[in-house]
Formats: sequence, structure tokens, C-alpha cells
Amino acid sequence: MVIGAGPCGLGAARELALLRHENFVVLERSGRPGGLAASVIDPQGFTWDHGGHVVFSHYGEFDRVLEETMGEEVYQHERSSYIRFEDRWVPYPFQNNLRHLPESVAYECMLGLIEAPGGDPNTDFGTWMESVFGPGITEHFMRPYNFKVWATPPELMQAQWIGERVSVLDYKRALRSLMLQEDDVAWGPNNTFVFPAVGATGEIYRRLALRLADHISYGRHVVGINADARTLRLADGSEERYDALISTMPLDILVEMVEDCPPRLRTAAGDLEHNGVYMVGIGYEAPLKDDKSWMYFPHSNIPFYRATNFAKYSPANVPDADTARYCAYMTETSYSGHKPTPRDGLETEVEAGLREAGVVDNRPSVA
Repeated sequence: MVIGAGPCGLGAARELALLRHENFVVLERSGRPGGLAASVIDPQGFTWDHGGHVVFSHYGEFDRVLEETMGEEVYQHERSSYIRFEDRWVPYPFQNNLRHLPESVAYECMLGLIEAPGGDPNTDFGTWMESVFGPGITEHFMRPYNFKVWATPPELMQAQWIGERVSVLDYKRALRSLMLQEDDVAWGPNNTFVFPAVGATGEIYRRLALRLADHISYGRHVVGINADARTLRLADGSEERYDALISTMPLDILVEMVEDCPPRLRTAAGDLEHNGVYMVGIGYEAPLKDDKSWMYFPHSNIPFYRATNFAKYSPANVPDADTARYCAYMTETSYSGHKPTPRDGLETEVEAGLREAGVVDNRPSVA
């Protein structure tokens, strides 16, 4: 038994099918696959992702899934991404392209980078940032941006997750870019990426689910688990027995559902830190002219931390695939107990933020 037909649940089901297991079922509480990686079409005809929207991987099994489901029906993109810093666009990564900053800020960042002692990944993320980048880069970009992304003070996060996610560069490389006035934009695992030609990210999982359709049961909401009896209680009052259970739901919700769960385990699960993201997409009746792939926003006057130029990813993301008439931006705004973000009125704030940041001008929005 598998709970959830999102990417992880579908991946587990695919593996079971490859191992020639036949007696398994995936229970999905909604009426469609994909979970937080699903995509929707709004009434105006714009397509939006619920969650992640850059398709790149160093994981062979996912690469095989992408090939199996999409084949050649993808666009290949080279990343063109920027950070909005005050009144200018700085190429990503920020720390690699200090030449685009005001001179006094560039000097502060460069001096801090030269004097930075180097970081220990076994420390907290805030200390690691200061040790690796120095106070300039940390305070102008790394600290405010990462708080907006994770909605958690960096001192409460560990630094071992960094891996390929943060560009750690020798100061000589940054100094060369600054002195020779050369951009340094090729860093990172997502400097090239693909995107489905139709259906957005959710199309990958929709097609994968079709291959596993005989094993997926939709509209089945699990509300209770009896681990001793190996039974699931569903919202409609029915029960399902299982021999082995794979759950893809959040750990705190899973533990809360387990009957007779040890109190210490329930308390520990309730203490887990987590955040969430509001996805707000706004379509405009204006031609696609922006060549940026996505944009980062570290400053607190803009509610979202990232905006994706969704019409560039695929023309099919706008009505009638008409990018001569429409463009679209998909934004991400985080929230948590450390960073409460009211849901009411967020669409208005996001639209105003797109204008304030210079992403869009006085063009009419349609979605």
C-alpha cells in the first residue's frame, strides 16, 4: 500500500511495477496525480504549477522517468536568472557577479569575501554564511534571501545540506570577475534545464500515473492508521488492510494519524520545523519580451522570493500558446511560524510587487 500519488508515491509504484509486484495500490485523496508537483489550467487558459518548476537532475531513475514519459516533448533551456538588488538586475549567482553592484557595496562584499576564514558545514547555516562569504555578501543577499526562502532564521538551520545549492567560490574568482568586468553565470546544476512542451511540470506525473492507472485509487483520503492491525481508516468510513505501507505524507501528519502512537513520538513529530509556500501566478495581456528564466528578490518590500517567467518556459503555458499576446509570471512566497504571511490579499500584494520590482510595467493582468 502506498499513500499519495505525488512524485514519491508514483516513483515507489513504478519501482514496485518494475520489480513485477502486482498486488499493490496507491491511495490518493485528490482526484488527480502529482501532489504538490501537479499543474492546473485556470479559467483564462493559463497553465500554472503547484510547486517545483525547474526540471534538472543528477538522479538516473528520474532521468529515465522523464525520458519514458516526455520523450522529445520538452524544451531545452539555458538558465538566464537575475537577482533584483535595489534598482538593478544582478546576474545569478550574486556572489559571482559583484561587478553589477553599486561600487561601495561591491567593495564591502569583496573585502568580506577576501577576509572570510572559511566555513564548517557542521555548524549552523547563519554562522556558515558569515564564515564563507563575510559580512557584506551575507547581509546584502544571503541572509535576507534565505530567510525569505526557508522562512526560518539561518541560525536554526544546519549547513550540511548546502551541496550544490550554494555557489562557494574562491575570492580570486570573484575578484577576477569584478576587475575584468566579466559575468560569471555558468555555475550550478541548473544552468541548463528542460521543461515539458505542454502541461507544465504536472504533465510528467500525469503521464506516469497513466502507466500505473490500474494501481491508483483516487478520492481515497486516509485519516487514521492502526499499525498493530495494519489497517487504514478512510474519510468515507471504509477501511483498507495492508501488508507493508509506504507513506509520502508529511511526517507530523503521519504520526498524528497513527493510533496508540507513543506520546514521546507524537511530541517529537509536533516539534518538527516546517514551512509552506503560496504559489501565485499572474498572467498579462502583453507580449512576452522578458528573456529572464527566473528572478530572485532578497528585499523585504517584495513579498515573493522568486518569480518565474512561465511563458518563456513553454508557450503552452499561456492561452492559445500566443506569446505575442500574453506573458505570465509565477511567484513563490514562503510562510512559517517564524515568518507569518497572511493569505488574504496576497494576490494584490504580489501583483504590486511585480510592478515595483520592474518585472512588469503598466500592463493589464488577466489572471
